[in-house]
Amino acid sequence: ADDRPEERAPGVQGTNDSSVVSKLSAAAQGYFHDAFLQHFVCKVSRRAPLINRGYYVRWRAVDHCVRRFLQITESCCRRQILSLGAGFDSLYFRLRADEALHGVVVLEVDFPDVSRRKAALIGSNVTLRGMLGPHLSPHTGFSQYRLLGVDIREEAQVEAALGAAGLDWAAPTLILSEVVLTYMETQWSDVVISWAAKLLPQSLFVMYEQIRPDDPFGRVMQDHFLKLNSALHALRQYPDSAAHTRRFLDKGWEHCECLDMNDFYLGLIPEEERSRVEILEPFDEYEEWHQKCSHYFILTASRGSFTVQALLTRPAGIFYNLKAWSGSSSCHYPSLSSTSSVNGWPSCFAPPGVRLYHTVTSCPGGGFVVYGGRSSPLNPIRDLFRVTLDPCGPAPDEPEDQELMTMRAERMVCTGDPPPPRWRHTATVVSHNGQNLLLVFGGKSESAAALGDAHFLCLDQQRWMKVPIEGAAPTALHSHSACSFQGGVVVFGGLDRRGVPRGDTAVLRPTDGGFSWDRLEVQPPPVPRYSHSAHMIGEKLVVVGGVWLHSDGVPGVVVIDLSIRTSVEFSLDLTSVPWPLMLHSFCSDLTDSEEPEVVLIGGGGNCFSFGTHFNPQPVTVDLRPALGSKVLKSGT
Repeated sequence: ADDRPEERAPGVQGTNDSSVVSKLSAAAQGYFHDAFLQHFVCKVSRRAPLINRGYYVRWRAVDHCVRRFLQITESCCRRQILSLGAGFDSLYFRLRADEALHGVVVLEVDFPDVSRRKAALIGSNVTLRGMLGPHLSPHTGFSQYRLLGVDIREEAQVEAALGAAGLDWAAPTLILSEVVLTYMETQWSDVVISWAAKLLPQSLFVMYEQIRPDDPFGRVMQDHFLKLNSALHALRQYPDSAAHTRRFLDKGWEHCECLDMNDFYLGLIPEEERSRVEILEPFDEYEEWHQKCSHYFILTASRGSFTVQALLTRPAGIFYNLKAWSGSSSCHYPSLSSTSSVNGWPSCFAPPGVRLYHTVTSCPGGGFVVYGGRSSPLNPIRDLFRVTLDPCGPAPDEPEDQELMTMRAERMVCTGDPPPPRWRHTATVVSHNGQNLLLVFGGKSESAAALGDAHFLCLDQQRWMKVPIEGAAPTALHSHSACSFQGGVVVFGGLDRRGVPRGDTAVLRPTDGGFSWDRLEVQPPPVPRYSHSAHMIGEKLVVVGGVWLHSDGVPGVVVIDLSIRTSVEFSLDLTSVPWPLMLHSFCSDLTDSEEPEVVLIGGGGNCFSFGTHFNPQPVTVDLRPALGSKVLKSGT
């Protein structure tokens, strides 16, 4: 289909207006310095911290590539930056203020209407006009900055316009495409990539775009842009970074490096800079952040021996590659035939209140303990509650197998020294000297990116107590899992203080004097992940879902056999689930059926600026392919 009708332009141009507002929001909160964006926006709007971080890493990636190009070509007497679909980008003004444009000409190409609007805005703004030099305008042309209103899909028109603007075809040239080509049909965007390689023999192409359209986050992302009348055409033919790399090599580029934004953020941004950024605003949307970063990439492709030095450097030593899946477990959403109705909170008991990332732990003898959590990243919750469900007869006008329950919540008043408030921790029942203890491990707080401490609550006495622990404890973690096992606990996964997922397995085993940590060397090592759920079935730890930084697919099920210290990964067959199934921030439980199954409840969250998605119904996962046909009993 031809993508030329003018009626398509307003939707695409609208993404330019939204983008510059979001960049200004990030700059205003101190993520990066840009004194010129404010002149391109009528009204400043503060975006959510997740959006600010997302536009920071986008800005940082492009700036990294531009600065590297300018550094490599510093000795050249003439250099050029050709920005395709530049919109209201402030790159020229920023570089001019930094005195980084010695011998550099910046040419911006966009829709004629966008170019006219930008030229008029520059001409009417004293600050921007003053950056151009006396008696010069972006239309008349001058030594360093030129705006061109031309359709970049038309090779002949672009070549003529660039030639008339004084582009030196032989000079080292950076071609910048920041979420531009994907809005074209691929037959046209491929033409752009090809003519750039053909016409500019000493050049570096820098592209920032979306990838991974078919997983749950990608489906929500695609739907968002379709609603804006700005379909992401490139995703169909080039769904991942490997496909984009092949694309550029096939279209005449000699070398190509492509990184998703998790790779870039953790591998190419110094830890000191990441630490600065991560304390600018209260933040607790790690799952959404990592998923956003896994669905965008930064690419550099080079032509000529000179610009190859400006290619991105691939970081090493952080990421895992999954060689092959060992099978799949099927998912379906069941019709629950037997349920219990909850009769609400009795007037004599206060509910635990609104909280996120708390724990709800089943207690021996019945009931649950609700501990920790937060109402906001600045407001951790200190209270403990014991919750019980009391049957009070059959529900009126309902089938006989539906029972009415009364939920009671009672605040626990505990003695001893309580742990510091936290969320994203685990709370698991362990045994010590015949007593049932609640082990609280890890999590995060207002001041700590991750916690590595352990605390014990005697459930019978409602007393915090100290219990000796030997051995090397796991690194400080949050969003990990912990399962009761043989009187102790098995800890797996989580995010460490650096914000990097872990794939470690550690067992806290009871001893005569207390407990002892035992770190297991599992082969092959499980792919690191967090925000998953886990259950012990016999001596096998069954881990479901979560978030990882692996580029292919989303986490399914990994089975870790503690007896022989091996792991096997399984994908999930989602063909019978008609909606995007997001497997983070969910809860799960083993069913009472004869076949090994786990039911998943809830899950999902904010999908960057693309909207919010929550799983609408429970889903069950058949574990037989992962465990074999033999039904195993749950571990204790």
